[in-house]
Amino acid sequence: MTRQDADMLELVNFVAGRRVSGTGPGTVLRDPLSGEPLARADSTGLDLPGAYAWARQHGGAALRALSYAERAALLARVAEVLQANRDKYYEIALRNAGTVRQDSAIDIEGGIYTLSYYAKLGAKLEGQAFRPDGEQVSLARDDAYAVRHIAVPARGLALLINAFNFPSWGLWEKAAPALLSGVPVVAKPATATAWLAHEMVADLLAAQVLPEGALSLVCGASAGLLDALAPGDVLSFTGSADTAALLRAHPRVARDALRMNAETDSLNCALLGPDAAAGGAAFDALVHEAVREITVKSGQKCTAIRRILVPQAAYQRMADAIASRLAAVTVGNPRNADVRMGSLVGRAQHDDVQAGIQALRAGSQVLFDGGQVRLLDADPAVAACVAPWLLGSPDPDNHPLAHDREVFGPLATLMPYRDAAHAYALARRGQGSLVASVYSDDSAFLARSALELADSHGRVHLVSPEAARTHTGHGNVMPQSLHGGPGRAGGGEELGGLRALALYHRRAAIQGAPARLRGLADAAGAT
Repeated sequence: MTRQDADMLELVNFVAGRRVSGTGPGTVLRDPLSGEPLARADSTGLDLPGAYAWARQHGGAALRALSYAERAALLARVAEVLQANRDKYYEIALRNAGTVRQDSAIDIEGGIYTLSYYAKLGAKLEGQAFRPDGEQVSLARDDAYAVRHIAVPARGLALLINAFNFPSWGLWEKAAPALLSGVPVVAKPATATAWLAHEMVADLLAAQVLPEGALSLVCGASAGLLDALAPGDVLSFTGSADTAALLRAHPRVARDALRMNAETDSLNCALLGPDAAAGGAAFDALVHEAVREITVKSGQKCTAIRRILVPQAAYQRMADAIASRLAAVTVGNPRNADVRMGSLVGRAQHDDVQAGIQALRAGSQVLFDGGQVRLLDADPAVAACVAPWLLGSPDPDNHPLAHDREVFGPLATLMPYRDAAHAYALARRGQGSLVASVYSDDSAFLARSALELADSHGRVHLVSPEAARTHTGHGNVMPQSLHGGPGRAGGGEELGGLRALALYHRRAAIQGAPARLRGLADAAGAT
């Protein structure tokens, strides 16, 4: 080990009530602009079965002993601790993820907002040990026997495996409903950007705002994570469809029917209504949103617009409008005040995105060439910067790769459609997506589009001219709305207000004499 390695920040693991270092060489996290080593993460040698048992025994019992409202109060304290330390988190995001401040805010402030939202939502919940599910229903003619459905917290743990693009929000959008449900959390952030999640967890453990065992953190490689799971545990994953397939094939999931939620690849689309082909407010709203979605976080969002569907008559007009806006985007070192778009998270991601751009470019028109953009204060041979691209597919029916390959970076493909039925068919060729957005001033078209696309998209975002002034954004995931999608998007559901608690609860039918069933509430209060 070199002196530099010895002095490097170590992202220790927090398990079984202790800080535990890995026993292997680990993985080095680097500044994506300079390549400078920042920290080392390693989980080699961890006693994961023991760590998980500790979380279930201590964290689970302590959380379940509290009411929903009391657990909500814990979330409020978590948000307060993170809020007090957020300046430090912005510095970490700058160094480890290469993001400009407004992009870092989506991750950092988004995580804190989600915690605060679930704290307020949970404060209104009643009941100590279960949530009622529907009304009591008679099972006998004389009403002497009945059934009541209830949902109780899972008596396991929630293993949260998160992606590299949102180390803060990705953690807290999963952890908030889990903790509110009464289920302890074991978080496994993606190694490349694990520093931010590590720092947040370290601050919370130092502040002692959560019961012991309620929150654990594993940094480094993922070997053995699923092996240590048991019936009653929950697995929530965000990442690639290929990795999700491997997780689903694991014996704990495939054989033991362990509950798993997945959010994976997504070729999201934005659709311009026929009424806006000649321009106008809806047209301008789509131009604005497309540029934002291509450039925010350098396109590293699972909800980003990847395909832009417009009437044939609007194809060139839209291409010119978006390209003109992209030409004004400055790319490079986020420490430079003139830079609007920073880097990808590392050179490996940079190379993957560049390969994807070249693959899609082979069958497309180049409407804006990001390869011609000069970087500011960044060496293109070292920095993980990729400038925005806009490709065009004049014949989208015969460009299958544009509907199949997700380039996880600053790129979108413009596609013309013949009529509404053709537009919906193109949208569905994404094989299941997280979100579709529709831009129109035609109420009938907006309504029809919502119904046509709802079965293949987890969220349908309708943007009429008046909504364009206040809407939350195509790619902005709000805790009030469901996040997830069918098919290649993973088939999962997260957030959506109290709907998020369903993953961490077990529903059961309790049958008995009506008078006895009414005693469930009394038993819950005594638990």
